[in-house]
Amino acid sequence: MQQFSTWRVALVMGIGVTILLALPACAGAEEGDGRITPDRGAGRFTPCPASPNCVSTQAPADDAQHYMEPIPMGDDAATAKTRILTIINRMPRTTVTQNDADYLRVEFRSRVFRFVDDVEFYFDEAAARIDFRSASRLGYSDMGVNRKRMAEITELYTTGN
Repeated sequence: MQQFSTWRVALVMGIGVTILLALPACAGAEEGDGRITPDRGAGRFTPCPASPNCVSTQAPADDAQHYMEPIPMGDDAATAKTRILTIINRMPRTTVTQNDADYLRVEFRSRVFRFVDDVEFYFDEAAARIDFRSASRLGYSDMGVNRKRMAEITELYTTGN
């Protein structure tokens, strides 16, 4: 009986220590850090961190982990933004948090744990392209969720769906 109690205490303590060690990895700022900032110049996103939970059209093209092709605009910026908003509004658990003339910021929440991914769009009419950045607020890996989401949005935009 004594061995069972000692084993149970050790198990509970082990779980507690594991949780305490894991908490810093889950901690993060409530607001994402990817806003276009004036000191970076117009239309520049914050670079992706080294972790694999971010994709951006502004990452170096040789950075296969983070880089994705921009979306060809095909329309004027206002029409392109309306089309992107239509696509986003059909997706579950989305909130548009900023909507400027050439910039859009959206929060996507995961279904189960309600983790937030910050997605930004910059509508570059002069270059006829839509730049984007999609990054998880918490954790290290996103299991490819940001890349899949942005590939889906790109596909829906380019096919007109």
